[in-house]
Amino acid sequence: MRRSTSAVLTAAVLSALAAPPVLADPPAGYIVVLKKGSDSVSVARQHSGEYSAKVLHTYDHALHGYAAAMTPAVAKKITEDPRVRFVQPDRSVRLEAQTVPTGVDRVDAEPRRSSGGGSAGERIDVDVAVIDTGIQSDHPDLNVHTAGAKNCTGGTGAQDGNGHGTHVAGTIGALDDGEGVVGVAPGARVWPVRVLDDSGNGTFSSIICGIDHVTAHAGEIEVANLSLGATGTDDGACGNTARDALHQAICTSVAAGVTYTVAAGNSSVDSAKHVPASYDEVITVSALADFDGLPGGKAQSTCVADQDDTFANFSNHGRDIDLIAPGACIRSTWIKGGYSTSSGTSMAAPHAAGAAARYKAAHPTASPAAVKSALQSAGTTDWNSADDPDGVQERLLNVTRL
Repeated sequence: MRRSTSAVLTAAVLSALAAPPVLADPPAGYIVVLKKGSDSVSVARQHSGEYSAKVLHTYDHALHGYAAAMTPAVAKKITEDPRVRFVQPDRSVRLEAQTVPTGVDRVDAEPRRSSGGGSAGERIDVDVAVIDTGIQSDHPDLNVHTAGAKNCTGGTGAQDGNGHGTHVAGTIGALDDGEGVVGVAPGARVWPVRVLDDSGNGTFSSIICGIDHVTAHAGEIEVANLSLGATGTDDGACGNTARDALHQAICTSVAAGVTYTVAAGNSSVDSAKHVPASYDEVITVSALADFDGLPGGKAQSTCVADQDDTFANFSNHGRDIDLIAPGACIRSTWIKGGYSTSSGTSMAAPHAAGAAARYKAAHPTASPAAVKSALQSAGTTDWNSADDPDGVQERLLNVTRL
């Protein structure tokens, strides 16, 4: 996994900060979480002036705090400020990607229409944040809410220079217009929240910046998708999180009413070793290898080597998995107005995001916990789980049963 030079993965916060300061160390990324009642902007400005910390983001909604580049010695000094709850090193994250959509067929999300495409096509009135590499804002097959765009990577605009975010957006809500592909929630307004660069790399601080933006618009955004991840573990239930700013931010955002769907990861390991996949408050989605959109396991593999209608051989597993959805050879929208095929739990999670969006459109007052329960209850066991490493058959996402 490549890492951002501004975000060095280190050991636990206390042990890192307890080491003797080495003033020659170059600045690294840190996340400063403030106690309630502290003003993020004023504290960040004060610390910047006093310690020459380079402030990257300030947080006012999902967290009170800021992210900055500073030396370990400065980070240690800042922990002594009585307004500071804790300081943690920033960390690197990456895409969880390995594309009509056969996945849409397999979860029974075919468009519900009385006639052909075009203006007669289905359109879901709902808002979904795609916290990713951005979205091509003028893709003809997407309903992109450009006014709600946010760039947390240091640039301007939230255009997608990678393709991953645009692909995720298409699985969620590609238009039912008779062209290209169709999403699980056709026509859903997708919000581009760019937290990963054109190489698909990012930091915890940029992810929190995106979550902060989503939380600020929790009255408009019903669902958010995170097809990304890093190594780590769940630090406890909401309200008891110790020193995990990302978890705290997600807890606050979920409490504000936003449902989060998350990729399980593509390392063929227990998802308990990955975040945010291991957090209980999100909907964590593993990947099904499906090549024809049908049950039965009769199709030949196409873009990846695997057995049809089985647990994808790259997918993470374990007790933190809440649903399984198609994630192999998924065709969806791509940059430059095109289409592409991709595989990974990154492709599975947006199927669940689209289903959650449909449920919220029909049940606008449903809480994130209620949405999660509804998706799990509607799921089926109509797939071959013989090679599921954890021996527990997760429910396969099914839209018609919602």
